[in-house]
Amino acid sequence: MDDATGTIYYAPAFADAATSLRWFAALRDGVQWQSERRWMYDREVDVPRLVSSYRLTDSALPEALRDAAERVSSALGVPFNSVGLNLYRDGRDSVAPHNDHLYEIVEGYPIALLSLGATRRMSIRSKSRPRRVYDLDLEDGSLLVMSYATQLNYDHGVPKTRARVQPRISIALRVRPPG
Repeated sequence: MDDATGTIYYAPAFADAATSLRWFAALRDGVQWQSERRWMYDREVDVPRLVSSYRLTDSALPEALRDAAERVSSALGVPFNSVGLNLYRDGRDSVAPHNDHLYEIVEGYPIALLSLGATRRMSIRSKSRPRRVYDLDLEDGSLLVMSYATQLNYDHGVPKTRARVQPRISIALRVRPPG
């Protein structure tokens, strides 16, 4: 999709299967995953996935993450400086429809999502009429790129599924403001 409301680009097999498997194993076993709680719907709830984050200049950045970030940054010509990780352990793990907080990203730069592991569906829905919905099955090794404008006009999320699915890691690359 590429219009006045934003650009969404999907590249299946951005990383080959062997590389994706190597990165997945290294990150699954080498990242300090955290469980979080947050306020939603007037109460504190468990975040239904494990998370982690790094600045790309962090000396503790796992090598697999450095390699993946460099490959994406080079392909897109974007100076990403931050990465958020989500580990979806099974179909019960999810992320509710949302857009990235605009104060946490630099205007004009895209967000890139590299998927490793099991295929999971991402739903992207317009915030205003005419309502548009894009359901994308994010495959192992795929890259999804969303322009800054999509954060203004669309919500995106990964819904729960009853299907038996293996774990998936999402690598979300962003350009964050300094500080």
